[in-house]
Amino acid sequence: MLAIDEKTITDAAVEQMSATRDPRLKEVMACLVKHLHAFAREIDLTPEEWIQGIKFLTAVGQTCTPYRQEFILLSDTLGMSSLINSLHDRRATEKGTKTSLLGPFYRQDSPPRKLGESILSNPRGPQICIYGRVVDSTGKGIPNASIEIWQTDDEGVYDLQRNDPSVMDLRGWYHADAEGKYYLRTVRPLGYLIPMDGPVGDMIRAQGRHGFRPAHIHFLIGAPGYRELVTALYLRSDDHIDSDTVFGVTESLVTEITPHDPKSPIPDLASIQFDFQLASARAEDASGRVGADPSKIVKNA
Repeated sequence: MLAIDEKTITDAAVEQMSATRDPRLKEVMACLVKHLHAFAREIDLTPEEWIQGIKFLTAVGQTCTPYRQEFILLSDTLGMSSLINSLHDRRATEKGTKTSLLGPFYRQDSPPRKLGESILSNPRGPQICIYGRVVDSTGKGIPNASIEIWQTDDEGVYDLQRNDPSVMDLRGWYHADAEGKYYLRTVRPLGYLIPMDGPVGDMIRAQGRHGFRPAHIHFLIGAPGYRELVTALYLRSDDHIDSDTVFGVTESLVTEITPHDPKSPIPDLASIQFDFQLASARAEDASGRVGADPSKIVKNA
């Protein structure tokens, strides 16, 4: 009989899992156990600390609802979402626009809109125009590319955070024209403090972090034969552009609003011009979404 101690437990656990039929699951779980055990040894983890960790993860799960995804927020704030995005980009065979975070506020079934329409149900303040093209690796426009967009309002609040989160706003689903061109109306988004009233907020405060995200606009773009692109555009003028608490900003996605742009399809509005480049898909390419609609993860009670 094997003597189980701090030196033998890892091999014993991996051996007991060795009959796993799914080869990828077998690989993932063996690697997870090895690194988890190595982590515990490195910091000499105590029973009290381990229970505190279990309590924290339990609280994260209990905070999740069909309209709030605390585990995705935890992944984002630990840099895991950004890391997984980078690994996904590395597997592409063609150059494309850099990915960014899907975030915890994505929702499926955004309302379909025509090119040029606003993503606001009831526009109140000044709007801006976002326009450009969706192109392939050679710069050729991709006809009828699908473009989903969502963002905060001019107060830094998502529709999911409003009093009635069942109502969709500041979201839209467009299709580019025959030349891959798109344009739409929205408002200037405001940077915001991530939800701090849950366990992730407690963690952020304990680490002495500010918890802010710079102003940004999310995009989910796709077309048959191309890798789906999950990305976002970030406003350079935001005070937190260099310290995003979820590590989503990269220089190639930083832009700014131009007050007067004669090339804009809506020249009387301030505008953002940005072209998105999609890489060709391979048969083995999987989704690049590090996240999901909260309602698809947590079932309604």
